[in-house]
Amino acid sequence: MVTAVKPATADTSQLDLFGREGQSPPRNVYTTPVWSVPASPSSSQQPPPVSPYVAPQVTPVPVKNRPLVAPPPDQPPKRQLMLGDFIVEYDLRRSTRKSIGFMIDDDGLRVTAPKRVTIAEIDDAIRTKQQWILTKLKERRERRAVRLQKPPVEWVDGTQLPYLGGEITLRLLVGGRNRSLYNPATRELAITLLPGASEEALKERVKSWYQVEARALFEQRLDLYAARLGVRYSAFGLTSAGTRWGSCTADRKIRLNWKLIYFSLPLIDYVVAHELAHILEMNHSPQFWANVGRIYPEYEEAKNLLRRRSQELPVLFP
Repeated sequence: MVTAVKPATADTSQLDLFGREGQSPPRNVYTTPVWSVPASPSSSQQPPPVSPYVAPQVTPVPVKNRPLVAPPPDQPPKRQLMLGDFIVEYDLRRSTRKSIGFMIDDDGLRVTAPKRVTIAEIDDAIRTKQQWILTKLKERRERRAVRLQKPPVEWVDGTQLPYLGGEITLRLLVGGRNRSLYNPATRELAITLLPGASEEALKERVKSWYQVEARALFEQRLDLYAARLGVRYSAFGLTSAGTRWGSCTADRKIRLNWKLIYFSLPLIDYVVAHELAHILEMNHSPQFWANVGRIYPEYEEAKNLLRRRSQELPVLFP
């Protein structure tokens, strides 16, 4: 957490996931993947059917405020360090890694360091990267502010939802049981709910559909790119992380954010290639990016485009 704001110039020698501006002039990003799944049938030109959904009487849904709870006793408090005119707080985690790593998200700075490294050495490493850290913290705050300013989606019949880089239409129906059915020809997602179902029930049905779609597609892309890179991952799971699109552990377990299903296939493929490359290099070294480039040459453009697209999306599940 930074207690003041001071413009700083990014240290472009540092590489972080989706967080570095390219140094070369921007190039056109391809709009279709290098290796793609079969295309969906062409959209029908017929007008969409009129939904028989009859909205139930709208009643305010009480919002439960989360009680303030103290952190677990085994969770150490954040450390503080003076960087120029700023006091920066950071979470320190110890691991078996060989070097000090930095992660910046909406919760601030997290530092992962080997057990043998002293606090003084960690603080010195932070000071060495302070320009990059302050810049990234500022960028995260600005992106988060933009997201929070966007109006939430209205969960009504005809609402447009993001899906694979485009938009699909939400159709609400009343029936004897809950169902979700997507028609790729009309690009409509029909959600059938019991009479009088709440908005929360509707949102859960949509989220569940997104996650099912994401799991099937992501597994397909992981298998495809793993074969091209010559690696094998040990496990795969979905995550709902607020600001992180993917992760890979030392034991080759990969997690991908299910909200990637909002984006076009080339952007999904970039994250897949990125995480698979970590199986070979658990860092963001030049060799790591060389491995990414072997299977995804346009990674720099995709990384920058993903950052922009993530700021443009509507807020579905705040």
